[in-house]
Amino acid sequence: MKIAIIGMGSMGPGMAARLARGGHRVRAYDVATAATERAKAMLPMIENALDGLGIVDQAGKLRFSATLQEAVAGANLVIENVPESVEIKAELYRALDALIAADVLVASDTSGIPITKLQAHISQPERFVGMHWSNPPHIIPMIEVIAGEQTASATVATIQDLIRSLGLLPVTLKRDVPGFVENRVLYALLRECVDLVEQGVIDSEDLDTCVTWGIGYKLSVVGPMRLLDMAGLDVYQSVASFLNAELCNRADVSPIVTAATDQGKLGMKTGNGLFGYSPEDLASLPRERGAKLVAVRRVLEGKA
Repeated sequence: MKIAIIGMGSMGPGMAARLARGGHRVRAYDVATAATERAKAMLPMIENALDGLGIVDQAGKLRFSATLQEAVAGANLVIENVPESVEIKAELYRALDALIAADVLVASDTSGIPITKLQAHISQPERFVGMHWSNPPHIIPMIEVIAGEQTASATVATIQDLIRSLGLLPVTLKRDVPGFVENRVLYALLRECVDLVEQGVIDSEDLDTCVTWGIGYKLSVVGPMRLLDMAGLDVYQSVASFLNAELCNRADVSPIVTAATDQGKLGMKTGNGLFGYSPEDLASLPRERGAKLVAVRRVLEGKA
């Protein structure tokens, strides 16, 4: 399959490399030359992780294009990975309408904008679908598939088949909801975590230790619905009957986050966020975390 990936932010390079490793001819493009150069620089680390996972190279090809027109020429599938703005995405879709045939599938890697809202900005909306990868996309094997109100069942089936052909796991939503499933669960967790730190219950470092070596450790082996059975539904009902009323339900964003962003402290991308990062940290952490994720995945797959 010929696949074009538009947008080389944090997700684009991993998606492109994984699809090429799976035997597809991939063209990658970003309007910013700097983003393209960063993506190229990331490829050795990504390829090393794919080697660590034992993913056989099916002789696909990854090339970077200088223009959008060059990237999408002859493509069977275009995967959009531009910033999380309806306006920016809509502008891209309008450009695609003039460059691709009516039967070319278009998938969005949006983290949570409803697919129904996005497909309203492209012709032949039946060929438009959500394909939400999880970061880092070359390591995490689960991909959410989301149909909008006008998405054809054949479009969904094609994306499901593509994901399975890569040895990955398609998770198909029954309804198109904001945030889909992974991010709704994640953001509910993050809201409670940030609130506990804000209320002075625990500091950030201990919060991370608690989650990583507590529920995070368990959830990597036992999913939340099966965890309910493991703990006992009677126990959950008893605890939830009083604890649910105590959980954070704020609709805005915590001042811990807004104050940091107002100061330009955006996390690893700026070298400072809720934690500080030295240049050495910024160089080593992605590799270290990637290696650990590879090791965990191999254990869960029974390959370690």
